[in-house]
Amino acid sequence: MKIVILGAEARYRAYQPAMPFIQQQELVFLDKDSTEAEILAASADAEVLFVDAITVVSAALMEHMPCLRLIHSEGVAFDRIDLSAARERGIYVCNNKGCNAGAVAEQTVLLILMLLRHALEGDEAVRAGRQMEMKERCMVEGITELSACKVGLVGFGDIARAAAERLVPFGCELYYYTKRRRLPEEEKKYHVTYLPLEELAEKSDIVSLHCAVTEETRNLVDAALLRRMKPTAYLINTARGDLVDNEALRQALLEGRIAGAGLDTLSPEPVPAGHPLTALPPEVQRKVVLAPHLGGITEASFRRAHAHMWRNVEHLAAGERPDNIVNGL
Repeated sequence: MKIVILGAEARYRAYQPAMPFIQQQELVFLDKDSTEAEILAASADAEVLFVDAITVVSAALMEHMPCLRLIHSEGVAFDRIDLSAARERGIYVCNNKGCNAGAVAEQTVLLILMLLRHALEGDEAVRAGRQMEMKERCMVEGITELSACKVGLVGFGDIARAAAERLVPFGCELYYYTKRRRLPEEEKKYHVTYLPLEELAEKSDIVSLHCAVTEETRNLVDAALLRRMKPTAYLINTARGDLVDNEALRQALLEGRIAGAGLDTLSPEPVPAGHPLTALPPEVQRKVVLAPHLGGITEASFRRAHAHMWRNVEHLAAGERPDNIVNGL
């Protein structure tokens, strides 16, 4: 079986599970930014395509790969794959649902604590010899403990549930919003209370995004939703940058309509120089903690993800259905 891997060979080799099945396959490694022409020139006859979670896979590419049977995201996201085109051609699209839930939940807590404790500004102050100046100011203005916060989780899949499990011990009051309300037993298990999105935005001290990008959720955090948030509230995004209207968030930060933001993901990705949420005045920049989309890329997450991907290829080769099919086949 010919398998095209759009990603760094060193990474795939490092996390490759010990499966004799893999040694029997033909692996073709290409850069994740390869053009469609380059992919087709190297492997138009491939049966499997492994892609980075932010790689575009178009209907045109599928049309010119007649043997393609499986497209597998290396991560959880799959919104840049043309799902309907794959479904029409009988191509499975799969993801690694849940493989990085704990890792991303840790990143969520990290960003929250960095904002509440003014970590970036504090580091800067100590290095500049202004430790006591900042300490005195914080004692007057006050530092909010996480235990005193109401945290609203937007979406309630694997990552949001893992975040809830980590936030409960801090003593937070937890809300959640999702299109389909969960059963009372699940709400009780995770100590969460359901709220409509607008009410969650109004009540929460921290609004944390944990939903997939769809046409319905793209730019979910827009000017209207930001206006509902408290001026003392923070926005956390460890999901996808496309959930946030960049200009709306920029204006809310510039005008002091929210206290700050912790962002592990931005749109577009890769993030260009001069992005609206990176090119901020110094006094606003201190209120924003940025990370280079590191939330889910722990060693353990990659080992789980790669083991699952290769098991799915093995299922396919055996004439069985793969797991975590996301395009309705």
